[in-house]
Amino acid sequence: MFETKIRKVGNSCVLTLSKEALAVLDAAEGDTVYLVRTDDGSLAIRSQEDDFAAAMEAADEVMNENRKALQALA
Repeated sequence: MFETKIRKVGNSCVLTLSKEALAVLDAAEGDTVYLVRTDDGSLAIRSQEDDFAAAMEAADEVMNENRKALQALA
């Protein structure tokens, strides 16, 4: 488990990740990471993975194409 603080920088809030946390994520400064809601409602940080990024892109396309139907179901 890694502990970090939320800080305000300009108009945004940021999380600072330690070198150890970045090593676990296999990520570095400038990389894209994803915050993903898990089944229990918590958030997980995922480093960019080709399969995951492709799946998210496909989901965005489907949601955009079916926006009206999804809004009606909501």
